Amino acid sequence: MRSTRALLVLLALTNLVIGSSAFVIGGIVAPIAADLAVTPAAVGQSMTAYALATALFAPLLVVATGGWPRKRALLAGLALFTLGNTVCTLAPSLPVLLAGRVAMGMGSMFTALAAGLALALVEPARRGQALSFVFLGVSLAYLVGMPLGTWVGLTWSWRAAIGLMTAACALMGVLLYALLPSDVKAPGASLAGIGAALRQQAVWSVLATTMTYFIAIFAVVTYLGPVLQALAGLSPKELSATLSLFGLAGMAGTLLGGRNADLLSPRRAVLVTLPLLAMAMALLPLTRGHPAWMLAVLMLWGCTGFSLMAPQQMRLAAAAPAQTPLLLSLNTSMLYVGTALGAVIGGLAITPLGFERLGWVAAPFALLAWLLTLLTARPVHASSAVAAAGRTGP
Repeated sequence: MRSTRALLVLLALTNLVIGSSAFVIGGIVAPIAADLAVTPAAVGQSMTAYALATALFAPLLVVATGGWPRKRALLAGLALFTLGNTVCTLAPSLPVLLAGRVAMGMGSMFTALAAGLALALVEPARRGQALSFVFLGVSLAYLVGMPLGTWVGLTWSWRAAIGLMTAACALMGVLLYALLPSDVKAPGASLAGIGAALRQQAVWSVLATTMTYFIAIFAVVTYLGPVLQALAGLSPKELSATLSLFGLAGMAGTLLGGRNADLLSPRRAVLVTLPLLAMAMALLPLTRGHPAWMLAVLMLWGCTGFSLMAPQQMRLAAAAPAQTPLLLSLNTSMLYVGTALGAVIGGLAITPLGFERLGWVAAPFALLAWLLTLLTARPVHASSAVAAAGRTGP
């Protein structure tokens, strides 16, 4: 079980549990609101609490644990995440629920640490595929974990749904403790040199690109159900099936992104993918009244949108190998900042444009992300730089 592939599977499964725990709230907002005697909108702020904690506190914890053995740091992150899940399960009020979600966001540092470990476990030619495989767990959360948790929450209770996620987190902690080698090597985060790294155009441009394309994605995806209803008038079953297919496209895109990064180079993979994502966004409003075309465009959107994460992470690792763990955490922060901004921008556009035209709001941000990548100077070759990152131990 201690083979490299088995360890990557273990990390991917843990990311599946983390992603499912983070996103399951969206499907059980109504029963939580009813039980805690608050509005659904107030419960929705639990996602904001998680996003802000991930963006602000997780990078600090990555640095704080930078000198620890990687196994201890990974287990500490997962333990904090599990504690937050437990607090949410037992929460008697909204403030306690929000506090639990903050703890979960802090514990999500596990995902950045897992990415750094994946880079160190494999040879340079396979690092894009290793990253995409580990992050496949997050994609699967949309397809498996979130629907399962929602079904449990609506069939039994919302506490049963979150409790199920808590138990899954605890199980993954036991497996990691038993199966992850104590001497596993990967670079630990440090503030030393981070200022110089952030002054590199190749670094801040990648971070800005991540934030910008997530603005584009979540300006629509935040409201995807109403958008699809406005475009095609789907029944509940048809909408559920469409969202599942969107999740499948995301899984395919996650794997394809890693392979493209290895075959083309990370920067070229991003330059090829972002115009396709922008095209899908621009075409989506034009599919109104044509469900088959809408589905085809949505599948292109899912595939391209999910395929960008691995190349972006490899670009950061290439630009500043010694700061890879912290930069990967900062990249996740930009992801959540973009998610929040996209939701706000999309929400402001609903009244003047309608749900069906939100794709036209998103497309310019995707093109801006492409322009940021195009104007970024080429860093050193990713393979050699990431190899150096893999040789830097805590």
